Amino acid sequence: MKRSETVADTAITLLAERGMRGLTHRAVDEAAGLPPGSTSNLARTRAALLELTLSRLTELEMRALGAAYENGSYEVDGLPALMAEALFVQLEDRRRTLARYELALEATRRPELRKIYDEAGRRFRDPAVVMLATLGSSDPVRHARQLVAFGEGIMFDAIVGAGAVPTLDEIHDALRDLLAGMLR
Repeated sequence: MKRSETVADTAITLLAERGMRGLTHRAVDEAAGLPPGSTSNLARTRAALLELTLSRLTELEMRALGAAYENGSYEVDGLPALMAEALFVQLEDRRRTLARYELALEATRRPELRKIYDEAGRRFRDPAVVMLATLGSSDPVRHARQLVAFGEGIMFDAIVGAGAVPTLDEIHDALRDLLAGMLR
């Protein structure tokens, strides 16, 4: 694993465990077992550390959600299962989702981070538009936004809301119903 990945992965964990205030260069060095100053050498400023962390987080989430997007030959019958598995992975590794929420809130106060956050979001939304258009959606842009919002809502409710973590089957059934409504 490259040092930048180690630093970013440690930052993700710190964000999930301690929140934004607990993320410092020194804390990353200590938690990762790196010599003092290692994180500073890689990401000089706090903004640089946040950007590195968000880039790594996006990479990890794309890996988790990739199966739902990547093959390009979308089938209505198989898609809910692929998407349910991807959402379930996000729920199982809640630290990534908690870290993303911390970064999302911080992005509301830092325009430079907002820009990166918005670009990362397009990496998930744009393929959803293509996927839904391929499947026959009458309004793929609106439906993609709704599909992403649905997934975000499931994760938020399960991780920081009052809801319980849904089972894989519950997520699958909900996605099947949502997609059926969109693709009538």
